[in-house]
Amino acid sequence: MLMLELLSPLSAGVNLGLVLLSVLTSALSAAAGIGGGTLLIIAMAQVMPATALIPVHGMVQLGSNGGRALMTWRHIRRDIVVAFLPGVLVGALVAAWLLIRLPHGVLELCIAAFVLYSCWGPGLPQRAVGRTGTVIAGAVTTLLSSLVGASGPMVASFIKLGMNERLPRVATFATCMTLQHTTKAFIFGFAGFVFRDWLGLMLVMVMAGFLGTWLGLRLLNRVTDHRFDFLFKWVLTLLALRLIWLGAERLLGLG
Repeated sequence: MLMLELLSPLSAGVNLGLVLLSVLTSALSAAAGIGGGTLLIIAMAQVMPATALIPVHGMVQLGSNGGRALMTWRHIRRDIVVAFLPGVLVGALVAAWLLIRLPHGVLELCIAAFVLYSCWGPGLPQRAVGRTGTVIAGAVTTLLSSLVGASGPMVASFIKLGMNERLPRVATFATCMTLQHTTKAFIFGFAGFVFRDWLGLMLVMVMAGFLGTWLGLRLLNRVTDHRFDFLFKWVLTLLALRLIWLGAERLLGLG
């Protein structure tokens, strides 16, 4: 228990719970292609101070998505990643400069609306997944990721529009999210966040995430394309509904 207490300023029990949750959410992201990061930040928000939530979550997700990208590197759509990268850099620069936010709840509602449209609405025009659209998506989602922590549903919705096969989708999504979360180390370091106080917890959660990713990929390989697409769409939908609930609570001052 003493070792668990030394991981972070949180209690030993909370630290253990977050480590176990890292296994579960990484497995979910690997198997379903999306959802783990959003589930993790919702849980972390219940027990962590607001000042530490987004940077700690970002570093844990950097390890989780980086591991997933390495394990699936043969399936990465490099053309999408190359087009996504300039937008990530622009979004990170804006996030580092921007010191104000939209009212609480607005960003969550916007992300949820985009996700639901991508799952159940008419298809976006082909130019939305072209090079320009990919750059814009990279910039907007990186900015959102730095402000609200979890842009995964939005990135996944965009990736979903560009490809149908599950392994390239998972691999490309993981790579794009790795690029986004890498920028948070610079953004929050520049802002003065002391990563050292949370380093132990972040490292153990990252290692737990590798285990979860391995378990999730084993499940992914046993799921058919049709079943995966069905699961993927409904995971996105449930997460969007959860975001609507949270966004409405925060916008109305009920949360």
